[in-house]
Amino acid sequence: MKHFDAKLHVKGKSIFAGDIPEPEGTLHAAVFTSQHAHGRILSLDTSKAEGFPGVIRVVTAGDIPGENEIGNIVMDEPLLAGDTVHFIGEPVAIVLAETRSQAYKARNAVSMEIEELEAVTDPREAARQGDLIVPPRTFSCGNIHKAESDCIHLISGTAETGGQEHLYLETQSSLCTPGEGNALQITSSTQSPSFVQKIAARVLGLPIHLIQVDVLRLGGAFGGKEDQATPWAVMAALGTHLTGRPVKLILKRHEDLINTGKRHPYSCDFRIGLNEDGKILLWEVDYYQNSGAVSDLSTAILERSLFHSTASYFIPNVVATGYCCRTNLAPNTAFRGFGGPQAMFAMEAAIHKAATETGLPVEKIQRINLLNPGDTFPYGMEYTCNEVRSSWELAEEFSHIAETRRSVQEFNSVNRYMKKGISMMPVCFGISFTTTFLNQANALVHVYTDGSVAISTGAVEMGQGVNSRIRQVAGEIFSIPVERTRVESTNTSRTANTSPTAASSGADMNGNAAGIACREIRGRLLKVAAEKLNCEAGNLYLKNSMVWNRNGKTDISWDQLVAAAYMNRTALSSHAHYATPGIHFDKKTEKGRPFAYHVAGTAVTEVTVDCLLGTYRVDRVSIVHHGGNQLNPLLDRGQVEGALLQGIGWVTMEELAWDEKSKRLQADTLATYKVPDISFTPDNVNILFVEGEELEDGVGLKGSKAIGEPPFMYGIGAWFAILNAMKAFSPEAFPGYTAPMTPERVLLALTEKNRS
Repeated sequence: MKHFDAKLHVKGKSIFAGDIPEPEGTLHAAVFTSQHAHGRILSLDTSKAEGFPGVIRVVTAGDIPGENEIGNIVMDEPLLAGDTVHFIGEPVAIVLAETRSQAYKARNAVSMEIEELEAVTDPREAARQGDLIVPPRTFSCGNIHKAESDCIHLISGTAETGGQEHLYLETQSSLCTPGEGNALQITSSTQSPSFVQKIAARVLGLPIHLIQVDVLRLGGAFGGKEDQATPWAVMAALGTHLTGRPVKLILKRHEDLINTGKRHPYSCDFRIGLNEDGKILLWEVDYYQNSGAVSDLSTAILERSLFHSTASYFIPNVVATGYCCRTNLAPNTAFRGFGGPQAMFAMEAAIHKAATETGLPVEKIQRINLLNPGDTFPYGMEYTCNEVRSSWELAEEFSHIAETRRSVQEFNSVNRYMKKGISMMPVCFGISFTTTFLNQANALVHVYTDGSVAISTGAVEMGQGVNSRIRQVAGEIFSIPVERTRVESTNTSRTANTSPTAASSGADMNGNAAGIACREIRGRLLKVAAEKLNCEAGNLYLKNSMVWNRNGKTDISWDQLVAAAYMNRTALSSHAHYATPGIHFDKKTEKGRPFAYHVAGTAVTEVTVDCLLGTYRVDRVSIVHHGGNQLNPLLDRGQVEGALLQGIGWVTMEELAWDEKSKRLQADTLATYKVPDISFTPDNVNILFVEGEELEDGVGLKGSKAIGEPPFMYGIGAWFAILNAMKAFSPEAFPGYTAPMTPERVLLALTEKNRS
């Protein structure tokens, strides 16, 4: 089944927040932001802006009727800066004008005098100064001190991973319109409609039921609209509340790049201990997370790093500690993988260094330590399946690994300056929100008298195809063509108290909620059919838009059944709630079962490096992925391919750089921030989907496994394949375990050898 939005996208008929016709009297908002990384506000002058043609009002912190606080986990984020600014791009004032052009011209007339304060952008420096968002947090198991005596090899090192810009096609966008009695409707490009609703109510000093948030679809998000869509939507709502007029706020690309947070950069110290066979006995790691100026989702992201500290491996003795370091950068936020990629890179870096120092092959250390059924994670959950190890073995076969290695060696032996490298990257990723209460969803399903079906859930469609999966669930339960179903916009009045569409759980949770509602309606319909046929409802079922019994097809069609049910005054609507079963976690002991299941797979990556220029290309990626009982193979393939390329971009070319003195982001345009394009795409991406373990009832969606985030980590393999190619040219070449591995970094590491 195809992605239903695809035709609309191709024809340019998909409607996004910015495409909605502006109501009469709409004001346009432009946001005045700090141009200083850290400083005390001495004065803020908006008088000139207020006198510009078309300007209706300039809003500052003092105009907020409720709380000037939009924090989620930690209450440390003002909507508009009051006394102090903490990062370049922090909102200070909102200019409301009749046209967008007038708003931006007036915004440039706002002036602010600042007393400069020390600005810190290095997470380690922030930690040294004790500037942590929350106290350090540690996951542990076993006894690393006792384990030291059994280790033949003890290796220490450092791993660094950079940030990453989300670069969604649709920038942060919102439109707010007034209703009766202080009610507001907000159309927002958010992954978290209920969070926007809650924060808008808090800032405006209104009850939540007066705020309605509606989301039709997003033009991409990748986590960048989970929390960070909120301030822009709330600013539009604030403008409407104060003026009584609709307000539209859409960021320009340059603004979006500067004003919004990225993937968290991490700086990690590690110590790994092995016995003579390469078995890892000890793993000690400190994660210094560059959280940015406010908490946003940093604490939850660091938590997931701790959950994935041992990656795809079983290690009996572990101490993993995380530090949320407050710096003077835009608040970093959710991004595909949510802290997992940073932890997995550190683990693979440690294994690579251990292999270099012990002389053991990297693949031997990886293979011998892969998770087995019955192994326990540091957080106390048992790994119950064999998908990590089986995916590794299948990947060796699928990629013809022995033949490929011989081919790489032969190529390297006859080419002086062009070298090939190969790596294997196992992935094991937990599926669920690690904050247990977020693992719930609800759905509202209507069957209309003509037999068509409308479904409302809390899931937000952002290109991943979640609506297609939910429609497929309804179509299968009612056994009608999926074209007769429709997923409505995500609206807080139809589905309340929703969790974000994040954590790769949108389809699992919302699809199951929709399924419960559909089965409830189906049960009612079959009772109606049983009365008409004078038989037991348990003997009836729906198939191909008809009612069937044990003897075959009856003469009652789906349309006739629905009409009969309506005439019989049988409810054709159902609201259902779903909560992911069996999960729990005790943050006092840091033990529990936080995940419904794990997704596993292995990627084999081959690259070629031009050792004179420092450039490279990814030749082939072969992936074995355990996806469960695939509900929609085409969508799954698209998700794996997209996530893979995004992961490759993170560890190769996507580099964020800040000016050392001003702390201003230098990669602030699409000319200076480079992402993989079609010419950088691997020549061959081969994917083998394997069904693997059977999930428990009520877990996953109809036996399928989540697909959004896990494949991102396959991209990490490109970094190590490039390093291996560099080593084939110069064994002494070493760029440090630092991502991204840009061509400049490759060239600098190889320069000494090139000159000789």
